[in-house]
Amino acid sequence: MKYCQGPLCHTYDTKDRKRGPKGNKVNQTRRRSNFYYMQGNVCSMQCQDDWFKKYGDQALNHFGRITQPIVLTEHNGWYKRRNCYNWQRENGEPEFYFFNMVTREERGITEQQYNDDNYDLNT
Repeated sequence: MKYCQGPLCHTYDTKDRKRGPKGNKVNQTRRRSNFYYMQGNVCSMQCQDDWFKKYGDQALNHFGRITQPIVLTEHNGWYKRRNCYNWQRENGEPEFYFFNMVTREERGITEQQYNDDNYDLNT
């Protein structure tokens, strides 16, 4: 079980946050085995927003704030794609391929290369 990381989670008045004996109830941070927001760390979009308002600037400064625009070029524009259904493919088209967002070029790859998170054409 883990706790919601939203800094104000305990302040929202809902039935599942109420704890304690009758007549002496208090709100507590939600505790669950899994959450669906912020990669499984907060219980709701409200708590996600609260977290970002409080810690967002610190996180950006720690992990690296972007100070210059990132430019998509023909060298870094390769993305893995998959034709999921047979009706999408014409004869000879690969099921797995790299697609260049700038030049619109396609390069066929194997399923193993597609599933390998470290394999890419970006240089």
